[in-house]
Amino acid sequence: MTTIQATIAQLGIPYLENEPMSRHTTFRIGGPAEVIALPRTPGEVKAVLDACRREKARYFVLGKGSNLLVGDRGIPGVTIAMENLSAVTVEGETVTAQAGASLMAVCAAARSAGLTGLEFAYGIPGQAGGGVYMNAGAYGGELKDVLESVEFLDEDGKEHTFTVQQLELGYRHSYFTGKRCVILSARFRLQRDPDGPEAVKARMEEIYDRRKEKQPLEWPSAGSTFKRPEGAYAAALIDQCGLKGFRVGGAQVSEKHAGFVINVREATCADVLDLIQEVRRIVKEKTGYTLEPEVRVTGGNT
Repeated sequence: MTTIQATIAQLGIPYLENEPMSRHTTFRIGGPAEVIALPRTPGEVKAVLDACRREKARYFVLGKGSNLLVGDRGIPGVTIAMENLSAVTVEGETVTAQAGASLMAVCAAARSAGLTGLEFAYGIPGQAGGGVYMNAGAYGGELKDVLESVEFLDEDGKEHTFTVQQLELGYRHSYFTGKRCVILSARFRLQRDPDGPEAVKARMEEIYDRRKEKQPLEWPSAGSTFKRPEGAYAAALIDQCGLKGFRVGGAQVSEKHAGFVINVREATCADVLDLIQEVRRIVKEKTGYTLEPEVRVTGGNT
């Protein structure tokens, strides 16, 4: 047992050792995490972070793993999984969600309260914290449209509350991009639908049906693989280059939606990265557009 593992055990925080990250990502890809800490409260999150800094241990914060590709050699150090911080509360027209709450659960809470504004997020597979981190959006909406404030721990473990105006939210970007902060919770300001919960439910189901029709939800993936280039759409460019169905190892460009790379047969991280590199090369060569990956990559791969 390493020093940091012993410290986490002494703190009474649940943890896993040498846990395959393929069990914790929607891509179903990834080698073992050396240690996965599973804090249950914001105080336990801070305790793990303080221990990592004190003992100079590497750490990585894990949401649902829905926009994540983990290296085949796994993640060294401590992976802090936020899944146990999943409470969602509604007060008036405000929904407050801990970082580990799924966006589906946040949407469901809004729906039950007859609150409108989050319909676009119904079906996005991530958690609230990850959604804020990347300003998740779809079907003409983004979290910045309904976000009111966020509580987080900075890189020194100090707690802050930022309003939406302070969060620098843009297309797949936020104040947290590239920083080692830990989002704890988010508050969403919605509006009461005059037609009640059933009207909200109908719109959410309509959007989810559109997702199922157009996206390869039946296959493991990390959602949209590439960011939208200015003046074009990644999926259309990839399709234009005849790359639907293009495959490297167990990774494939979806035949249903060219913007998705899917895991069709025990794909490795190396398979996906090689496929992404080749798609980028061909699209650049044939169209002049440079595609930028949207999926985050972490861990060792060689």
